[in-house]
Amino acid sequence: NFSHNGGTKENPIDFPDLKAFGENTYSKEVDDVKRVLDYCDQYFDNQKIILIGHSRGGGIASLFAGQDRRVSQLVTWAGVSDFKSRFPQGEELLEWKNKGVRYILNGRTHQKMPHFFSFYEDFIANEPMLTIEKWIKKLEIHHLIVHGTNDESVSIEEAEKLKSWNPKAELFTLDTNHTFDSFHPYTSKELPEKLKEVVNYTMEFIKK
Repeated sequence: NFSHNGGTKENPIDFPDLKAFGENTYSKEVDDVKRVLDYCDQYFDNQKIILIGHSRGGGIASLFAGQDRRVSQLVTWAGVSDFKSRFPQGEELLEWKNKGVRYILNGRTHQKMPHFFSFYEDFIANEPMLTIEKWIKKLEIHHLIVHGTNDESVSIEEAEKLKSWNPKAELFTLDTNHTFDSFHPYTSKELPEKLKEVVNYTMEFIKK
């Protein structure tokens, strides 16, 4: 979890801290990754750094891998290819600006999740640093793109875009959804078969 995901140390899965959630930005998430890598530099010598990110986290991992040479491998699971297109436009954007906040219903927790307009303002102010395409094209490290062909949240076309921007990347697709057939709460002791396939494929990619 990033620092402003809305979770707490006591409850990292749900969203007890909606104020923090509303104040989140993509820039803060990139900074969070940097702090973790700085910590690793301080306490772990000569370690290979591999970033694995799912969905929006895949977008953040992609940005960071392109900007920080400490990263030696990048893996995205159902990763997004673009942040800007996910913002509202036209009248909806103007209404967000005027109100200063918009709410999205969380289907799992049934909470109204706040997004402050500062989220959009931060992106516009830092757009060159937060454009995934720009940094994917600069990658010179091993890069694995994993995506389900039935992804209902992030289209398989986004994986194909990532591959087109980095032709040397490896694209692994499988017949599954956005969470690789996993769900919350998940009580089984065994991973879903599709997620297990993703994990095993990722491990083999990392080894080679």
